[in-house]
Amino acid sequence: MVSAMHVHLVFVTKCRRNVFNEEMLRRCEDIMIEVCDSFEAELREFNGEHDHVHLLIHYPPKVAISKLVNSLKGVSSHFLRKEFTDRINPSIMHGPFWSPSYLAASSCGGAPLSIIKAYIEQQRRPT
Repeated sequence: MVSAMHVHLVFVTKCRRNVFNEEMLRRCEDIMIEVCDSFEAELREFNGEHDHVHLLIHYPPKVAISKLVNSLKGVSSHFLRKEFTDRINPSIMHGPFWSPSYLAASSCGGAPLSIIKAYIEQQRRPT
């Protein structure tokens, strides 16, 4: 079977707290790649700003987006809180790292993948 299923995900930190810096975003991307691999999915694009991240993921039809999202958020939250305790506000540290909501644009509004990739690349990544 051939499929071309993509989803554009946006995850926001709890209370839109500004916690990300370049180092955290690099580590977050590595974590997201590993989680995607475990679902036989591929992280095609990743970027973020101080308080949110964008992911463009190619995934197989057998994957439920909700399960993928739960794993991406759960695993990244665990490792980011563990590895960056000096950057994460205590109010986030003792509760969820991510907001419970997320944006998932599976159809991507019919926009070509190149347009979505360009949009993600243009995020104002913190330095």
